[in-house]
Amino acid sequence: MTAPAATPLSDADYHAQTHALLARVEAQIDAWLEADVIDIDTHRSGGLLELSFPNGSKIVLNTQPPLQELWLAARQGGYHFRHVQGRWLEREGREFLALLSEAASAQAGRPLAFTPA
Repeated sequence: MTAPAATPLSDADYHAQTHALLARVEAQIDAWLEADVIDIDTHRSGGLLELSFPNGSKIVLNTQPPLQELWLAARQGGYHFRHVQGRWLEREGREFLALLSEAASAQAGRPLAFTPA
């Protein structure tokens, strides 16, 4: 399958979009912690967000401003996402939050779903 064509963003829009998405991931993890669903530690440094699971595994989310991409690295693999018509999609058309949910569920050993705000 051909990678979807990216929708160009201004630098400011790219930073705003990726910042909001990473903040959404952090908010979901905080909500799970408060509800005693799972204890995932987060560490954020600029455009990098590291998720540490109770079993010691990690998922790393990283912004790539020069490429206008968002990267996800997990046990199941690494993925590059581009902004396509309001959504972050990887080359096979899978959406960022869906793939993150799949990877987090696999690493947590239980179903976890990241949803849009």
